[in-house]
Amino acid sequence: MTMETFLLATIALLELLALAMLCQVFRLLLIGRREARILNSHRVAANSAIQKSRMDLLEVRNRARLLEDSVTGGATAVEKLHKAISNTTFGLIDLFSSDEDFRSSARKARLSHDETSQKIYRTVRTTNRALHILADTLIIGQAEKRLVARKRRPGAS
Repeated sequence: MTMETFLLATIALLELLALAMLCQVFRLLLIGRREARILNSHRVAANSAIQKSRMDLLEVRNRARLLEDSVTGGATAVEKLHKAISNTTFGLIDLFSSDEDFRSSARKARLSHDETSQKIYRTVRTTNRALHILADTLIIGQAEKRLVARKRRPGAS
């Protein structure tokens, strides 16, 4: 074996070794890509679950707000209708009554009626608001705490 043959064999062996190393690097690159895709899919799934929890919480909050607004709006509408009927009734008594004592009593009754009904409707709206705050604190507040606790936990698992 001559020196030239030895050098050619060494070069061929080094080239073969370089090719083997290149194949190994390419294989590791493919494995790394696959693991990155898997990791990304897990991250997306976790974010989707968190987003779903947030959307569920937002839906509960919006439903509670809608319910509160409905009760408040309904109470206001009933109050206006009640006031219209009351004004009509007391107005007719005032217009057609010939007895001054009866008119005077009717005016006092009207003032008392208006004050009482106004207090009742104000109480309905205040109670509705208080119930909404209580529900927000008990139900929605706890759901938010669970969501935050779940968000902080992934490092532990």
